[in-house]
Amino acid sequence: MSRRTPLRVGVVGLGYWGPNLVRNLHEVADAEVAWICDARAEALEKIARRYPAVAITQTFDTLLADDDLDAVVIATPAATHHKLASAALRAGKHVFVEKPLASSAADAIDLVETAEVNGLVLMPGHTFVYSPPVTMIKDLIDSGELGEIYFVSTSRVNLGLHQPDVSVAWDLGPHDFSILRFWLDETPSHVSAISRGCILPGVPDVAFINLEFASGAIAHVELAWLAPSKLRRTTIVGSRKMVVYDDTSGEPVRIFDTGVIPRDPASFGEYRLTYRTGSIVSPHIDAAEPLFLELSDFCAAIRSGGQPRSSAELGVEVVRIIEAVDASLAAAGARTALTEEFPNVLV
Repeated sequence: MSRRTPLRVGVVGLGYWGPNLVRNLHEVADAEVAWICDARAEALEKIARRYPAVAITQTFDTLLADDDLDAVVIATPAATHHKLASAALRAGKHVFVEKPLASSAADAIDLVETAEVNGLVLMPGHTFVYSPPVTMIKDLIDSGELGEIYFVSTSRVNLGLHQPDVSVAWDLGPHDFSILRFWLDETPSHVSAISRGCILPGVPDVAFINLEFASGAIAHVELAWLAPSKLRRTTIVGSRKMVVYDDTSGEPVRIFDTGVIPRDPASFGEYRLTYRTGSIVSPHIDAAEPLFLELSDFCAAIRSGGQPRSSAELGVEVVRIIEAVDASLAAAGARTALTEEFPNVLV
């Protein structure tokens, strides 16, 4: 049996994340890195030494003019995502865009509509929904093992990296917002937030964000570029069990058979609670690189015409949440409702 021709992919942007995309695409059996594009000649020269067989260019239009190019992977600053992704979709290329999908919900929805009209895959790069610990917790929630989800508390902090063009909410928030949307299968109904720009005037580098969901679940998200150590820790509290997810730990998922059992009051005004402390389980999790799984899913969606796990809808919802955070911050931390407007392409 002859092997089918791999999908020819072009990567745009060789900043912090672009080289990781190039490396993982080289590991995907159904992908061939055909082009690498960056405006900086020195960045192209450096990557060309590692991948001499790949064509390089400083001009994005060169990729779009290649009729044999199947897809474009975009890892450029967020402000450029809509322009580049829109041009690629209109040129008939499938598009993978690093998070966030766009710098506004309107632009994100426009990209979804363009992809739909042209019958193309549009995929935002929400890598954490491919993380094995995150998918294990998703299975725990869906199976009912944790019971009703009461609340989720997450901290994503480190010393750096400060971004001059986006706030910490736009830089780090997509990780936790995409995870929450993936776990809970719902977008928050209301958001409230406070932040401060400690180092760069006008650029918040710390934010505390509260999210409310129609199911009754609530979440607190702490984001910062200004912390003494790296922390990637999430606590999920359910009515039956609780989970601690620590992305920096050798035991990333710990399941606590712990909770509170309310008893029917013996008389009016009398309530008795039983506190249950059981075993702690750290399940084995097979190692896998989330970025490799994500890019494999992108190629599989192109082949099948299906929807990747990190869907365009997820990308739009994440941007909507961040916009609600910005609206709350602009209103001095006021509780802000997310709009209920969903275009037909997202139904």
